[in-house]
Amino acid sequence: MAFVTLQDAKNRLTELAHDVERGEIITVTQNGRPLFDLVPHQVKKGIRLDAMAEFSKEFGRPIVTYIADDFDAPLPDDILLRPFYPSS
Repeated sequence: MAFVTLQDAKNRLTELAHDVERGEIITVTQNGRPLFDLVPHQVKKGIRLDAMAEFSKEFGRPIVTYIADDFDAPLPDDILLRPFYPSS
């Protein structure tokens, strides 16, 4: 990991971008304290909401057809207070 001052980063941004492109992480400092990191870009992972539309288009039906009105309502105490034993 390399450290550069904010002023140095402003003057050498293209050079630092090439270093980051090669996988290096660069910490930019101001008054001797870390301010931010320049890191290689990463494609976001996780839920792809657009995949639901693709599925619907390909298979001719939506993934979710119904959501109950109380879907996000708090669970009753008898469910919340019951011990959880996962099935093996």
